[in-house]
Amino acid sequence: MRIRENNVEQSDAFDETGNRQFQRIKQTAPAFILTFVIAIATWIVLSGKFDMFHMTLGVMSCLIVSFFSHNLLFYNTDIRRLPSAWLRFLYFFPWLIYQVFVANIHVMYLVFHPHMMDLIDPRIIQFKSRLKHPMSHFIFANSITLTPGTVTVHVSLLGNYSVHAIDTLSGEALPGDMEEKISRILDE
Repeated sequence: MRIRENNVEQSDAFDETGNRQFQRIKQTAPAFILTFVIAIATWIVLSGKFDMFHMTLGVMSCLIVSFFSHNLLFYNTDIRRLPSAWLRFLYFFPWLIYQVFVANIHVMYLVFHPHMMDLIDPRIIQFKSRLKHPMSHFIFANSITLTPGTVTVHVSLLGNYSVHAIDTLSGEALPGDMEEKISRILDE
């Protein structure tokens, strides 16, 4: 009788472990599939080779990359909210392009000004961001660096930023509108 109890206990433990693994697979499958679709689409566009050998290598490579990196692209993300996040990102992107254009004009003004050395006042600006999601920090740090006149030097895990600015005007808007718009992308 005791052996039977142990068998039942072991069976229950196995069912519980198997159930947890199934739940984990069920949770990560959409991220894996979406990562694979993005990877294979990118591979097809960049490869340009459509014979069986290259397509097989492409699929195998994308499966391996998707297996190891699906958590990187969709870290703690509810897949059902992705379409609205992409739409909000598409709204943010033209605004970012405009900011890059304005910053380019400002840096060009600094470079061609006769008293350039008086206008350039490099500094490190430090601030704490209210963003929580790692993808938000990623987008924010890269958007700052993409904007001429500013470079993200360091981002801590707690959201403390160090940004190099070429002059006071380039850095005075940080974190500002950019942080607010990025927080709206992921509903923070």
